[in-house]
Amino acid sequence: MACISVQCLLLLPTLAILLSLFTSVESSIHIYNRDPFREVGNAYLVSGGSEGVASSRFIPPPRRPFRSTAHDGLSYIRFENITFWRSKAAADQHPTMAYNSGLVQIIIFEAANRDNIGGSPYGGQRSICCTADLAKLEGCKQGEVIRTPSVTDANWPMVLNINFKGRQLSVQLKKKEVYIKKTGMYNLFFISCDPKLKGMKVSGRTVWKNPDGYLPGRMSPLMKFYAIMTVAYILLTAIWCLQYVRHRQDVLPLQYCITGVITLGLLEMIFWYFDYAYFNNTGARPVGLTSWVVTIGATRRTVSRLLILSISMGYGVVRPTLGGLTTKVLLLGITYFVASILLNITEYVGTINDIAGRARILLVLPDALLDAFLILWIFTSLSKTLEQLQAKRSSVKLDIYRQFSNALAITVIASVAWIGYEVYFKATDPFNERWQGGWIITAFWDILAFGLLCVICYLWAPSQTSQRYAYSDARGEDEDEETESLCKETPQGDIGLIKMDRKEGSDSSDVEDDTQEGKRE
Repeated sequence: MACISVQCLLLLPTLAILLSLFTSVESSIHIYNRDPFREVGNAYLVSGGSEGVASSRFIPPPRRPFRSTAHDGLSYIRFENITFWRSKAAADQHPTMAYNSGLVQIIIFEAANRDNIGGSPYGGQRSICCTADLAKLEGCKQGEVIRTPSVTDANWPMVLNINFKGRQLSVQLKKKEVYIKKTGMYNLFFISCDPKLKGMKVSGRTVWKNPDGYLPGRMSPLMKFYAIMTVAYILLTAIWCLQYVRHRQDVLPLQYCITGVITLGLLEMIFWYFDYAYFNNTGARPVGLTSWVVTIGATRRTVSRLLILSISMGYGVVRPTLGGLTTKVLLLGITYFVASILLNITEYVGTINDIAGRARILLVLPDALLDAFLILWIFTSLSKTLEQLQAKRSSVKLDIYRQFSNALAITVIASVAWIGYEVYFKATDPFNERWQGGWIITAFWDILAFGLLCVICYLWAPSQTSQRYAYSDARGEDEDEETESLCKETPQGDIGLIKMDRKEGSDSSDVEDDTQEGKRE
């Protein structure tokens, strides 16, 4: 049976979860473990992170001790144990008593002010570091990052200078906090314009904090969203379980599968909420918890799609089993599960920045192709099932399947339209300046899946007449269905009259037949 085959997929989450159950990863806390500087144009740099940060509700007084907490209303980027390492060959090129034997600069800027970093001599290629020509044209200091003060705040972009002295192999930045006074997408870079520092490395960490916790700005609204979705799934679960218990004697195999999807959806929303809440309070994202929720989500999406495919094939309604198609359906489900979980692990497990990486873009393609194949198979099967129901004149089942096909068509149209909007949203916002509305992109798919699940629960809800949806080999199935529909709409007293009229009609016809036979004789 298809439902039993699908349930085999529920064993797959264990494989992914056991790999990283007790480990954790720092997420809003960006860690640099001897990261090498890479050459970009005329500069050497390391990207320190990129996150959406809301403005602080207040700025603590300078030079006074202040104990920061997760929900203190402060927004900042804190530098902890930031250390720069250069090679011995680079250090030996300077005198032992040299006061400045190498400059490293830390640049923090808002995405909207990205053009305030760098310059272009004579309208040519843009340079990060000040050259001799640019020093004459723009008045910058040769050997340093070109910085143009912001119109709104002359202190931004923020530049922190760290100097090597003598033949030091390493230099460390003292613990420092840079408070954020304006909401925006902030970028951090470690940059050196000194060719002698080629091959330098950086270690340490930075802590990025929003007023209400450590969640990156784009993720922050999702915690409230998953709290709302948890309540919605609890209500759906309560209504479904009430009907399930009341009519447990008439439950169909198809309704077992629906129960499994509802349970997986509820667990996914609960785990997502706790994952974001833990992340927000501590700044650390536990790999074990995130792996749980990612795996449950991939399982839920896989089982949901196989459920829709099985319904479209007429499982339990037009045919008792999927027969030879069971193996193909199960194989497709396993393939989709693997593609989905790889994509979600790349996107969520250990995520640091508010910007998606190239790996995610590559993993989206197989997932999208499998979805397209599933949609084609679903609508092809649904068309055949509708034709079979029309041929059998099963009006009640046909009406249910028509409502289901309409809901499915609306879902597909909405999905295609939203994909178009998502492409437009990302194409027109390459620097993530509209990060505050980015959470909607993720939330929409959960809302759409929940809406379609509600439609399926409504159409195939457990009831005392559930068995009339089931497959039957009886010849009089269509007539029984029409009679049952008529009896349902007629008061109890009228049913007896209808049956009596039918019986009297048959008796009178028998008498007339006997009379005709007598006359012939």
